[in-house]
Amino acid sequence: MSQTATPAAAPPPAAAPVPAAAAPAVAGQPAPSYVDTPALLNRWQLIGMSVAVVFGIVSALVQFVGWQSDGRAADDTEQLLRVQEVKTSLLRADALATNAFLKGGLEDPAQRKEYDAAIDGVLQDIADAAEAQPADRKALAALNVEVTDYTTGVAQGRDNNRQNFPIGAEYLNTASTELRASALPILDELIKANQQRAEDAMNGQHPIWLLLFGVVILVALVWLNRELARHFRRRINKGLAVAAVIVLAVTLVTVAGAWIRDSSNDSLRDGEFATAVHEANARTAGNDAKAFESLRLIKRGSGAINEPRWELAAKAVTSSGTRESGAWDAYTKVHEEIVKLDDAGGWDKARQLAIEQSGKAFEPFDTGTRAAVEKNGTTATDDLRSGRWFALLMSGLTLLLGVAAALSVARGIGERRREFS
Repeated sequence: MSQTATPAAAPPPAAAPVPAAAAPAVAGQPAPSYVDTPALLNRWQLIGMSVAVVFGIVSALVQFVGWQSDGRAADDTEQLLRVQEVKTSLLRADALATNAFLKGGLEDPAQRKEYDAAIDGVLQDIADAAEAQPADRKALAALNVEVTDYTTGVAQGRDNNRQNFPIGAEYLNTASTELRASALPILDELIKANQQRAEDAMNGQHPIWLLLFGVVILVALVWLNRELARHFRRRINKGLAVAAVIVLAVTLVTVAGAWIRDSSNDSLRDGEFATAVHEANARTAGNDAKAFESLRLIKRGSGAINEPRWELAAKAVTSSGTRESGAWDAYTKVHEEIVKLDDAGGWDKARQLAIEQSGKAFEPFDTGTRAAVEKNGTTATDDLRSGRWFALLMSGLTLLLGVAAALSVARGIGERRREFS
């Protein structure tokens, strides 16, 4: 008997693959982190470019400030010498006026002309000083009033002296006293302020700050290169290396330039600048002493009260360290002879000696100190201005090189970005 074969059952369909479940985190261990390399590269590029640009801006600014400081130092030095010249010229005018009074009657035309020239110079210097330094204008305006009062007093004294009226001497004595009580303190404050400004401006170079800032930027670039090397197995990134070389070169050149300029300024401050100031002080004190000599003789019989004032001014001359000490000693000998004659009752002979020899003996000292002030003052201001072009040039170049370093950083990191992609 035949049997019908039962067909075999079809095999069940293959099951679809099941995605593997993520391995569970092992207790006590952090889950694996995902690094977004493109974002990290963008962040590093931003850091590197910012560092390079900031280096260029800050270093350029420090150099520009140094350039400005040298210019201000030169201007303040000129202002200082201008104000000192005002003080000296005022006291010289007073010395000329008092010496002219010793003759009585009509004064020597040459001395009168010299006095007028000194006063004209004072007024012109006051106007120039007010134009050059706005901070001094208020004090100079007050000084101008005092000078006008002084010249008025001298003119009144002359009018009476021309007629041989004894009151003329009192007018002159009052004018001289008021000059020292009111005008000279203003000038002393102006001299002090401008000397401080000039010396502060000479300290405007900052090589240490340039060096420290350059080192900080180099450290930042080295750190960035290390981070790139750790992630991409490349020891040196060419773009960062070029940027580092730019920063190093700029730092070395700018530090050297600022250091040389700073050393030069220190030498000027202790050399030509100091000499100009000291010689100006000596000339001022010398003319002050010369005026007191004449005031002593104008007050016939009671002028010895001015001798301690002469001695105080003479002490200021000798303590100034003037290079014209020989010329000052020659004048001092004539003055001592005048004092000796006056103390012994020989006023007429003392007056004659003052008229004929004292002025001639004093002239070499006044001329020598004036020449020293002009020579050393000109040298100081010229030197302060002579090297400024380098600082200005390097300031602009540093800014451009900072941008070049930033572009080099971008190029170097761009290479890593292309490798990743």
